[in-house]
Amino acid sequence: MTPAHLIATFGMVGHLRPAPGTWGSLAALPAAWLLHVLGGPVLLAIGAALAFAIGWWATAQETRGKADHDPSEIVIDEVAGQWLAMLPVSIGATHAGAALSALWPGWIAAFVLFRLFDIWKPGPVGWADRRGDALGVMLDDVIAGLFAALGVMALAWLSHGVLGL
Repeated sequence: MTPAHLIATFGMVGHLRPAPGTWGSLAALPAAWLLHVLGGPVLLAIGAALAFAIGWWATAQETRGKADHDPSEIVIDEVAGQWLAMLPVSIGATHAGAALSALWPGWIAAFVLFRLFDIWKPGPVGWADRRGDALGVMLDDVIAGLFAALGVMALAWLSHGVLGL
């Protein structure tokens, strides 16, 4: 077992079946909570950036010389994207002085929206996926995570601003 494989599979989570991408996204949630507890949204953002950078390296190592540029067991890309999708929830909890767990609807929205954009691959998500290289593997999920984060913010605005809930 190489360090690149452990990173790319997020500690072997990527070998869970079925739907390893969904398992990777689910595994990213408690890790996001831990990063938030330890350092708030700043540490979560740093974690997402580091997951992207080290994930790019690990993905390049794992796919070097192979026909499949995006094997299903590589889920570090889902981790980076899911952490980006969780950033508005982390920021909201910090702003409100609330526990991150209190914003559970935001967790659900971040997870569902991220998986939706990751599977659907609209516009730039699909463009990044079609690159056929390690950067594309990482970028499609980062872009999906950004789309999901925007969706989380829109839903929070709708819920708290427009509906006053």
